[in-house]
Amino acid sequence: MEKAFLITPDVHSDHRGVFLEVFSQPAFERAVGHRLSVAQLNCSLSRRGTIRGMHAIALPGQARYVSCAQGGIVDIVLDIRVGSPTYGEHVAVELTAANRHALYLAEGLAHGFAPLTDEATVVYMCSSTWSPGSEVIINSLDPELGLPWPTEPEPVRSDKDAAAPSLREAAKRGLLPTMAECRALYAELDDLTLTR
Repeated sequence: MEKAFLITPDVHSDHRGVFLEVFSQPAFERAVGHRLSVAQLNCSLSRRGTIRGMHAIALPGQARYVSCAQGGIVDIVLDIRVGSPTYGEHVAVELTAANRHALYLAEGLAHGFAPLTDEATVVYMCSSTWSPGSEVIINSLDPELGLPWPTEPEPVRSDKDAAAPSLREAAKRGLLPTMAECRALYAELDDLTLTR
């Protein structure tokens, strides 16, 4: 999926434990093509059965760099960019404290996650701050999407997530970004990096 990247950092282990660079700006720039400007750092603790998502921020959007510090999660990226070749498709990855993977998703992509362990702590950097009214939420249990959430126990979601529209309904309401708008934004970000 364009503009979603799985990052596998080098993990250095010895008799003391492990060390890794969870995020490296130079490595990120080489992989993605532009810098990640961090405006907010979020941390959440979720219990098994919780589903958080599917969330995005209206353009100019919010890029996210997600890792799991404790336990494990399935993180699902959903392409909500109208006109994208992968519109409506998803990619699911496991982020765990054991595999130390991280996930980067660009503006215009939605994501959500659910613990695979009794508890999971997720830490994610965001390129912009959250502001009321800017959130785009897609119903995580939209049957047309068939997202691969854990089936046990019964899902627990916020009232806002449970009341969210399906992808089809969000598109009808004009809530979703277009691929053309997103590509223009990506080009601006790449240009900013080149001019530094």
